[in-house]
Amino acid sequence: MADGKGGECVKVVIRCRPLSNQEKIDNRESIVNIDVKDGVARIRKPGTQDWKDFTFDAVYDENTIQANFYEHTGYSIVESVLDGYNGTIFAYGQTGTGKTHTMVGPPEPEEMHGVIPRTFAHIFNRINMTTDKKFMVRASYLEIYNEEIRDLLSKNPKQKLELKDHPDGGVYVKDLTNMIVKGDPELQAVMDAGQKNRSVASTMMNNESSRSHSIFTITIETSEARSNDKDHICVGKMNMVDLAGSERQSKTGASGQTLKEATKINMSLSALGNVISALVDAKTSFIPYRDSKLTRLLQDSLGGNTKTVMCACIGPVDYNFDETTSTLRYAYRAKSIKNKPKINEDPKDAMIRDFQDEITRLKMKLQERVQGGGGGGCGGGGGSGGGGGGGLKGILKAKISTFRAFCVSASTK
Repeated sequence: MADGKGGECVKVVIRCRPLSNQEKIDNRESIVNIDVKDGVARIRKPGTQDWKDFTFDAVYDENTIQANFYEHTGYSIVESVLDGYNGTIFAYGQTGTGKTHTMVGPPEPEEMHGVIPRTFAHIFNRINMTTDKKFMVRASYLEIYNEEIRDLLSKNPKQKLELKDHPDGGVYVKDLTNMIVKGDPELQAVMDAGQKNRSVASTMMNNESSRSHSIFTITIETSEARSNDKDHICVGKMNMVDLAGSERQSKTGASGQTLKEATKINMSLSALGNVISALVDAKTSFIPYRDSKLTRLLQDSLGGNTKTVMCACIGPVDYNFDETTSTLRYAYRAKSIKNKPKINEDPKDAMIRDFQDEITRLKMKLQERVQGGGGGGCGGGGGSGGGGGGGLKGILKAKISTFRAFCVSASTK
């Protein structure tokens, strides 16, 4: 949704899971009504018919098909990222409401795949149909565990990484692994490797409760030849965020380390809520992004240069009335956050540009050596010049070969 000043609002959708088998056995009451047609989520206090309505960009009920959710919620953002925009999709809500199901889904069957694996296929389907551009795709996967940033693709995934301010604005994680990939099976393998390192634990509300926030980022560099012989480069970043759920100790039965994890999770989610509140409060000029690692990493996604979708996941069961109402209120506020996304053209840190500049430099150096040794081709000077040129040719050939190996395009298939 765009505003009159060229910005656009964060898109906010609601997804409600069905009652669980145990909740049905316990004869629990459903207190949520999802009006898909009008985009309205309704909630009532248990034992009453006093309904409260919340209107969103879209709402999804318990019968939602994973493919339809992606088509209506994720597809357009991924298309924008392939055109050079930044995009973020994140799932927010109480523990046990289906955030990981929405973002990841089970490995089998394929129709149950969530947003992240569907994004993989989408990206490379588009690349394979584009004949006039070169692409370089790389992926990173991190988690925020107890306010520590960990690289899920590292050989030492429990090592703490530093969050740094980027000189051109925004933040980055120092020494975070970035894997270059050439197809969606490789992206899936990267995610599978990272998933094995994620921190999970069993609680009374969720057998495999995420004990950390995770961010899977796909960076897509695009190079397109222009008539002036200078390639036009764009870089889009797709952030897919699976937030750990807010939880109450009295309901989860958490203790010891699991309780400590819950405390940190709730603190960072509270900081996220404070950022959302500050962004939509016209009287507030200070936004507390620095209150947590999560809000610093999401800074560009909330109020910055990113197209953002927030999926608030809720459950219909009566005993979670307070938590569900809180989620709906936060999500409703987030609708008013304004971002100003723009295409990232010719960024200084594009890997494609680094390769092309290095290849150009080597070609010029080779040409200089050939011209410098041309007059005495049979003498010692010419011989050494020719030998140097030969060595340089080998370096240039290797660099071009590496560049082609890293890039993917329909024309190379």
